[in-house]
Amino acid sequence: MTDATPAQTVRSRTYEYEVASFDPSAAMRLSGIDYMRALVAGEIGSRPSIGATIGMGIPYDIEPGSVRFDAEPSDFVLNPLGTVHGGFAATVLDSALGVAAHTVLPAAHGYTTAELKVNYTRAILPTTGTLTCTGTVIHAGRRMVTTEARLVGKADGKLYAHGSATLFVMPLARAA
Repeated sequence: MTDATPAQTVRSRTYEYEVASFDPSAAMRLSGIDYMRALVAGEIGSRPSIGATIGMGIPYDIEPGSVRFDAEPSDFVLNPLGTVHGGFAATVLDSALGVAAHTVLPAAHGYTTAELKVNYTRAILPTTGTLTCTGTVIHAGRRMVTTEARLVGKADGKLYAHGSATLFVMPLARAA
């Protein structure tokens, strides 16, 4: 008996991205929602490079306490079983969870993720199509924000993954 190995398809992927830049002076004077809106509008900083790396779009709906954007799974984010790697969904959810938290921050404050929890509800395939991720703030305190997010198929309306996060809020250091 011979072991048959399936034929391998080799592709090359090239993409352009900007090295993500943080605008500390804007962060010191703008509220979190205003900072995010200015970032998306291209008025400050640059688009985070993770978006171009995994196929995640920029937010098209940013409100205080919520954010929405799309992501496109593809064959360059597959695991050994041929389905989209769980890290893709985790990264997309983490982005929505963090941006939602950012929208409720006062000026001169930042955040860092303390806890991330992801639940996968069905396999994401490279042919699944566009997924919409919606992040929402559950609680916003002075020192901690909790958020939740859902990753839903744009065409089929099915839930593919959901998650939650706890984020610590901290004052940003003033430049010397």
